Amino acid sequence: MTIGDLDPAALWLAGALALGIAELLVPGVFLVFLAVAAGVTALTTWALPDLPVGLQLADFAVWSVVCVVIGRRWYRDFPVESDAPVLNEPARRLRGQIVTVTTPIIGGEGRARLGDGEWPVRGPDTVSGTRLRIAHVDGGTLLVEPIEPEA
Repeated sequence: MTIGDLDPAALWLAGALALGIAELLVPGVFLVFLAVAAGVTALTTWALPDLPVGLQLADFAVWSVVCVVIGRRWYRDFPVESDAPVLNEPARRLRGQIVTVTTPIIGGEGRARLGDGEWPVRGPDTVSGTRLRIAHVDGGTLLVEPIEPEA
């Protein structure tokens, strides 16, 4: 018995199963879409048993693209909610924090303490000891602004 003697629908179904198992073992979400495409191709070859191999591969390719496009849309429409939405965006995490100027800001540049470290800062000219708010981060430089008094 050779592989050519096996039912094409069974081969595609086995491929779908193998891709599904691989999805569980490999980090990320991608192989599941190919597994669905292989499953649909299995149904196609079961309904049309005399479908040539070239058309089976074309069917798999088309369904792969369709599944990936639908999957990407689905993941974009249903983002994962998190209690730390900016966990992997350190620059965004720094915005709004308060720093204390350690080296006076002269000509728009100076240094300030944030936590247990000192950072280069750019902002309005200010004397040492002044507290400022981080408005933005540009590379390794904090862009600071005066703290607005609470009303």
